[in-house]
Amino acid sequence: MNTGAGRPAAVPSPVIEVKDLAKRYGEHQALGGVSFDVGRGELFALLGPNGAGKTTLLSILCTILKPNSGTARIAGVDVLKSPLRARRNIGVVFQEPSLDDRLSVEENLKFHALAYGVPMSVSQKRIDALLELVELGEVKERLVRTLSSGMKRRLEIARALVHNSRVLFLDEPTVGLDAQSRERIWFYLRRLQELRGLTIVVTTHYIEEVERCDRVCVIDHGAVLAMGTPDELKHTIGREYLRIRPKDSAAKTEILAHYGPRGATSGEGILISDVDDAAVEDFLERFGTRIRSLDVERPSLESVFLTLTGKAPRDQEASPRERTLSFARQGGEHTR
Repeated sequence: MNTGAGRPAAVPSPVIEVKDLAKRYGEHQALGGVSFDVGRGELFALLGPNGAGKTTLLSILCTILKPNSGTARIAGVDVLKSPLRARRNIGVVFQEPSLDDRLSVEENLKFHALAYGVPMSVSQKRIDALLELVELGEVKERLVRTLSSGMKRRLEIARALVHNSRVLFLDEPTVGLDAQSRERIWFYLRRLQELRGLTIVVTTHYIEEVERCDRVCVIDHGAVLAMGTPDELKHTIGREYLRIRPKDSAAKTEILAHYGPRGATSGEGILISDVDDAAVEDFLERFGTRIRSLDVERPSLESVFLTLTGKAPRDQEASPRERTLSFARQGGEHTR
């Protein structure tokens, strides 16, 4: 599906330029000619279900994978022709943990600085400032294995910036974290964006996190379906829908069967698109005694996602294929 919101618009001062990127794995097309720009200092979200092509796209931008065709530039540097130069401009927070838990917090950062050739005369000052920013200064001598999951993720963000990167890529940065830790991660990201003018690209399944971003790119089956600010997408694509909580699995199955492509699972509940007063009355007449609750919700990013992909966004683990193709190659940024 293509929409007006899906056509890439001119972005002033782009720091990321992607044009016609395509990637195949045998007969499987992971990306089918993706194009977009990301502006300097922008917080940009890639939103899509597992298998949509998000991780493949990030892997190409981070110089871990090579596309079959197309181009990508980071801060004016071609990631295919000059991958080492491109890496000087990027930091990456992997979906899978990639810290050395045998080292201390500070030692992890010092090792990263050494790997990137950051002069010792500036590295310690930079490390101290980053630890202060992510509120880990008081635990800098602790072994990483003793940290909580949220603290480790904050350390990974600090590590990605030790070499003074201009672009930060984060692949599902808050998966597995509790609500409080997730909130703190986003606090730090916004702070980095404001203090450093950092360009941030994040993939996520969490709709409430996408609401925080400057622009959103919805991707599925290797294609860009829509792009715009959260408000633009809600205004142009979002629809009202019913959110239903059935009494049991039998009712859930029957409701989904009745509504066909208009219905989708959402956690333990169901979403039904294209609703009006008559649709609500019809639903209550058919299934009113078989549900626990029913709400009519106004256009949202969740309804945008459902309209474009035919699916409801779900918090789910990455598939084995995604993990194989992605940043499960921990430390891949140092292999070339």
